[in-house]
Amino acid sequence: MEFRDLLLGLVVVWATAKIAGEAMERIGQAGVLGELLAGVLIGPGVFGLVHESEPLHALAELGVVILLFEVGLASDLNDLRRAGAQSVVVAVVGMVVPFAVGFVLLYGLGATPLLATFVGATFTATSVGVTARVLADLGRLQDPAARVVLGAAVVDDVLGLIVLAVVTGIAVTGTVSVTSVALISSKAIVFLLVAIALGVWLAPRLVSWLGRMRARGTLLVSCVVFAAALAAGADLVGLATIVGAFAAGLILATTERRVHVEEQIKPIADLLVPVFFVTVGMKVQPALLNPFGDNPQLAIAVILALAATASKLAAGLAVYQRGVRRWPVAVGMVPRGEVGLIFAGTGLSAGVIAEDLYSALVLAVMLTTFVAPPWLKALYGKTPAGETAA
Repeated sequence: MEFRDLLLGLVVVWATAKIAGEAMERIGQAGVLGELLAGVLIGPGVFGLVHESEPLHALAELGVVILLFEVGLASDLNDLRRAGAQSVVVAVVGMVVPFAVGFVLLYGLGATPLLATFVGATFTATSVGVTARVLADLGRLQDPAARVVLGAAVVDDVLGLIVLAVVTGIAVTGTVSVTSVALISSKAIVFLLVAIALGVWLAPRLVSWLGRMRARGTLLVSCVVFAAALAAGADLVGLATIVGAFAAGLILATTERRVHVEEQIKPIADLLVPVFFVTVGMKVQPALLNPFGDNPQLAIAVILALAATASKLAAGLAVYQRGVRRWPVAVGMVPRGEVGLIFAGTGLSAGVIAEDLYSALVLAVMLTTFVAPPWLKALYGKTPAGETAA
């Protein structure tokens, strides 16, 4: 592949991602949905304007590392400690029930235990970005239900990465067993705990030293190097690179330069993260979702979306605190967003999820992300600001 081809491909990727993302934002949806649709349109399944190459794939992988680094930066460890038992219970129920439903559904349809495990894992995801954006637009971030949802989403991020580490490890071995699950889970937990413990002790000293440097971009480059090093370390011990990137963000979020790092990383994220989501969309084959064809993938996508939505609503049943509305909590946990797409993409890359089921999974993730914002707005529209209902 010539360098010119890569440049022309990036021109199409960035331009269409921004245009489609803007269109989605204007109708009250998450911009990531526009980036996905852009990928579907420019990919081989529709117009064929761009084909995924090794350089483009590498940029997409770097984009998802930066994305999880950003998520880590936005996830304060103190918030995690303050999430409280209520948020933890909601997060756990919001992961266990969807996983069980996804696994049983696929296994009942004749899938292998490995494939059913990947689909179940995809069901566990929750996109805090989508829910937080809607709550912020409604001025409801301080609502008791909002605090529970956002706290649960922080816990969900950490548990979700452990689940991703487990299913990725299972994909490598090709088998599902209690021993392998326990081993990979332990490895992921130990890696996160050790990395965070050492990082929290070292990071403030490192950032303080970097503050005396005069060379342009020293802070940004050093933080990206730190994230890349932890991502490589995670890969070295058999975990997903994004586990290390997330840990790096969590660590740097404890430093006094957190806000500066967040601001400086945004332009890099604005360039690389859309490449990841566009390439995710490029892998979708719309022809496989043809309702008039012999392939039932469109029906499967609708079934998956309904099951994914209903199973996340179970999180609302875990609310036991007085004054916290169950329905906003339940609906706030529904959107899968970028996290669900990472799970689906990992399954496709590992050869566990076939192209037809991948297309159905991506559509199901998109549907859960579409349905949550208007549903939340309708729920909060019934109750004036400052007033709570049971």
